[in-house]
Amino acid sequence: MNVIAKLTNITRSPGDPKVLKTGQSAVGASDGLARKLGWFSIALGVAELVSAERIAGALGMRGKEDLIRAYGAREISSGILSLSVDKQAGLWSRVAGDGLDIATLLTAYRPGNPKRDNVGLALAMVAGITLLDIIAAKSVTARHSRSGTKPRDYSDRSGFPGGTAAARDRARSQRSQEAGAA
Repeated sequence: MNVIAKLTNITRSPGDPKVLKTGQSAVGASDGLARKLGWFSIALGVAELVSAERIAGALGMRGKEDLIRAYGAREISSGILSLSVDKQAGLWSRVAGDGLDIATLLTAYRPGNPKRDNVGLALAMVAGITLLDIIAAKSVTARHSRSGTKPRDYSDRSGFPGGTAAARDRARSQRSQEAGAA
């Protein structure tokens, strides 16, 4: 056995079964994209919190540092939600945040802004990320939603093996046996 195999199997006992073949992963491609977008969102949010002055200067948006920090906090919360079990909500909140980002950048994309080219580049990048966010949100929603299927109907089930009549009969027979034994 080679060294890597020994290191990766340190928690296995000699009698444990060996995995001969693996199947499909339960994690789909859309879930992987959601995870990557979640981490991207957290990293971008931290950058916006830490470097709000530099970002505002690069975009010609001096005086909007607090807004950029608020957007950074929003990015971090959307990223955390995208990494959670409720990734659909996180991804759709990213899409909504992208809309806010685009609206804010459009206000800075004015002819008098000396950093207008930077804003145009930022708009193009946000548009590309928005496209990825929409694709991921739609894919994850389709993969994890139950829409289109009827909810299961258990109204004909009692929870008792053999039904309620059989359970009553067993209870009566048990009572009569207990009464006869006493």
